[in-house]
This record gives sequence, C-alpha cells and structure tokens, in this order.
Amino acid sequence: MTTLTKREDHSLYANAFGFLRQPLDFDPTQSDADLIITGIPFDLATTGRSGSRFGPEAIRKASVNLAWEGKRWPWFFNLKDHLSVADCGDLVFECGNAQDMSDTLFKHTDQLLSAGKRMLTFGGDHFITLPLLRAHAKHYGPLALVHFDAHTDDYDLGGKFDHGTMFHHAQVEGLIDASASTQIGIRTTYDHKNTPFNVLDASYVNSAPVEEIIGKIRKAVGNRRVYLTFDIDCLDPAFAPGTGTPVCGGLTSDRALHLLRGLKGLDIVGMDVVEVAPAYDHADITALAGATIALEMLYLQASKSKAI
Repeated sequence: MTTLTKREDHSLYANAFGFLRQPLDFDPTQSDADLIITGIPFDLATTGRSGSRFGPEAIRKASVNLAWEGKRWPWFFNLKDHLSVADCGDLVFECGNAQDMSDTLFKHTDQLLSAGKRMLTFGGDHFITLPLLRAHAKHYGPLALVHFDAHTDDYDLGGKFDHGTMFHHAQVEGLIDASASTQIGIRTTYDHKNTPFNVLDASYVNSAPVEEIIGKIRKAVGNRRVYLTFDIDCLDPAFAPGTGTPVCGGLTSDRALHLLRGLKGLDIVGMDVVEVAPAYDHADITALAGATIALEMLYLQASKSKAI
C-alpha cells in the first residue's frame, strides 16, 4: 500500500489545486490570509471567441511553474514572508445567467472587503471587472483605473452584459475617475479627441522608455486609490495567442512586467487578470503569461511592507 506523505515541495504537479499550489479555502472571509484569489469562470459577455471561462483553471495550472522560486526574480524577497495568500476556488453562480454572476460576484467581493481582505481575481471575460469595481468603489470611493488592454472597453454600444462596455458604465455609475485613469497598450479604434481617459497606445508604449510611461501613469493617478486590471490581449499574440480578441502589435511580456513593477508604491486596492482562453493557446504560453502577471501583482501587494 502506498502512503501519501506531505512532500508537496518535491513535486511541481502533484496535488496542485490552487494558485501557486495554495490549498483551496472555501471560507475565505474567515481565513487568516491577507489576500484572497477568486476565479470567475464566466464568458457570456464575450463578443469574439468564447472560452475564457476556462481561464482561471489554466492560470492555476500554469502557476505551478512559478511556485518553486522562493525569491521571485527580480524582487529578491520571499512573497510568503510579507503576504499571506489564500485561493478560495471559483465563484459559483447560476449557469447561463449573467445577472446572477454579476450579483453573486458583487456580494462575494463586498463580503471579502468588509472582512478586511484584498483581492486578486481571475477571469473569465473582462466584464467581471464591472461588479468588482462596484464593490471596491462602495468601500473606497471612486478609483483610478490602471488598465492594460488592446481595447478601451468604454464603448457605449452593446447590451447590458458586454465585455467592451464596462468602463463606460463604470464612469456613468461614478465608480472610477477617468481623468486619473490610464489605459495602456490600446491599438483598436476609440474616440481620440473625446476620450476622458489617459490613453497610452501600443505604438507609444512599445517605443517609449519604461520610466517615462510609469511617470505618466503616476502623474494621472496622483494620490487616488487604484484598481489594476490586465486583459491578456494587451500582450501581442506572439506572447498570448490564447485569448478571444487577439490584436497584433501588442506588448511583449517582458515590457508588461517592467511596467507592472514600476507601479510599486501605488495604493492598489484591487486587481484582476482576465481573458485567458486556453483553447486557443499553444504550449500554455498565454496561461503562463497570465500566471506570471498575477504573481507580479502579488509582489506589488507584498512590497507595501515597510520592511521592503
């Protein structure tokens, strides 16, 4: 008879269920963790290729490749020493019911924030950011949005549930301050003359010095609290083919990571990674990019410690 022993650190893949091999905690409001990870397997608001409902699972699986590194390069400190993280699994909602997902996600987020937790959420399509913003704005007031994407997602067309309209609704509802918000990597059509956002398009972001780009983001944010959202299609399809609406001319994964690290010190109160659709992926490179971006976000949270 084979006896199971606690040897998780000796295997990349054995019994790896949560992000970074964290055990799943289905009672997150009672957890001792500082930050809670939630997956949202939802893609009913997708206008292009569906499949991002499988994104949370793919990101978690890819994260095993990152879990072994005690001190993540180039941060040079162990995440676990400064931030306690729990993965509460995926949000459960009525299948095929977008309104129920939205209401359930708002309630879930509200409960976690009321319990003093911070959140990192995995999509799912980008619509999930709207109920997340509603809950975060309830607790923190209007937020500055730092938004990595190929699309502005502030279009006033489409139905009630559409992954291209969230930030239009977020402005109308007073959830975000567009003048303090920056959209990074945009390379699809938008109203250049009348956009209320600070838009740093992909052509500029791919060629300008990282320090200059970070300076523009920081100047826009000022002292506001920040919600950080990363649509994986901000990356060029060469680095992230597994997504519903890929657009050529995007960022490299390396440039994206440099920009994320440059956000250190901002008061980031909520974060998400969305639109990973593994059915269109190759060799898990999109899922790995999503998991790596998520890990960088955790290091941004950990770096708030005064000891770092």
